[in-house]
Amino acid sequence: MNYNEAVEYIFSHLPMFTRIGGAAYKADLSRTLALCEAAGNPHKFFKSIHVGGTNGKGSVSSFLASVFMEHGFKTGIFTSPHLRDFRERIKVNGEMISQDFVAEYITRFRPVFDSISPSFFEMSFALAAEYFKVRQVEIAIIEVGMGGRLDSTNVISPEISVITNIGNDHKQFLGDTLPKIAFEKAGILKPGIPVVIGEHQTETDFVFLEQSRQKGAPLSFAEDLYTITDVNDNGFFLELTCQNIIRGRLVKVKSPLRGIYQQKNIITALAALEVLTGRGYAFDEQKVMAGFQRVVENTGLAGRWHILGKDPLVVADIAHNEPGIKILMEQVKNQHFQRLHFVLGMVADKDSAHILPLLPPDAVYYFCRPNIPRGKDAFLLAEEGAQFGLRGEVFDSVEDAFRSAQMKATPNDMILISGSAFVVAEVI
Repeated sequence: MNYNEAVEYIFSHLPMFTRIGGAAYKADLSRTLALCEAAGNPHKFFKSIHVGGTNGKGSVSSFLASVFMEHGFKTGIFTSPHLRDFRERIKVNGEMISQDFVAEYITRFRPVFDSISPSFFEMSFALAAEYFKVRQVEIAIIEVGMGGRLDSTNVISPEISVITNIGNDHKQFLGDTLPKIAFEKAGILKPGIPVVIGEHQTETDFVFLEQSRQKGAPLSFAEDLYTITDVNDNGFFLELTCQNIIRGRLVKVKSPLRGIYQQKNIITALAALEVLTGRGYAFDEQKVMAGFQRVVENTGLAGRWHILGKDPLVVADIAHNEPGIKILMEQVKNQHFQRLHFVLGMVADKDSAHILPLLPPDAVYYFCRPNIPRGKDAFLLAEEGAQFGLRGEVFDSVEDAFRSAQMKATPNDMILISGSAFVVAEVI
């Protein structure tokens, strides 16, 4: 089996949640454990950091991976979803897993797949674990796929657990209240393993405090370890001055990820590094700052307030749920433009009734459907949008929608592509 055949097998035989939704969700760890056992339990051969939460997981994972890379660690990172190439999900020192390794792994374990019918994500994590073992990584940053307690990644025993925040997303699987969702996310806590929570939230703090107590997992809130004293966006970098509350010292962080939501992600990553310092890791401040500044160069992270052009300003952002869209709209309000052209597509199982009211009614909308089975019909999206005063045209594809926006926008306008990672992927 060559690489192209392996990828075709992956996408055609293994159910993929991001493409087909709930039919691909496997709510237990048995298949992941069976896959790992078949390969000799590779997840036990490297140290790891586990990163969960509703939003910001990919950014925090990338910040941490970049910092470890700057310190000379052989660093693995497992994230999702991918935007262009399946291999984006699995990297070592910023380089994607090789095509040959993917092909050899799928060929070797296809009988196991056929026997136990894992999901796409379960297979992806098992593949990542095997790759990290073979490449002898010194630390792997593992991003939770969905939830935590029953997520495939929850078979690892990490150095530290990180939970960024809690928001309403995947409620049909994780629960219909923030405390229920927090309980599922808190499932990644391990006895004796410290956990950092990115944000204080009145509705969920008690869940983490109780789970921390029950499991004997030392808990820290990032906001209690670091606070932001100054923020500046110079057009190229987001510049933060942060105070380490424990040490009483100021640190200055520069990041090319300029979304305002990255402020909380930076604080969360800094807090995780502070807790790791207490576990014997030695970090050099200059290398830490280099890790934040070189995060895109080191990890290839894309789709987060991703500026694709100027005159007009063209921005792609993978915000796709209520809290993510809410903060994205805050940043849009801070931009200077005459008219906003919004290329909007979503997946069918998102709670559009809570997302669409957050969008500006004075924008021009280009409704489209991402090219996946799970994509929401563009005509239906336009009908739903009209109920909240959102007006525009319907297009057959993301490409056609974006091209139309480019043709109609003036140099003083702004084009925003958002609503789904899959819409962003088709543009960038």
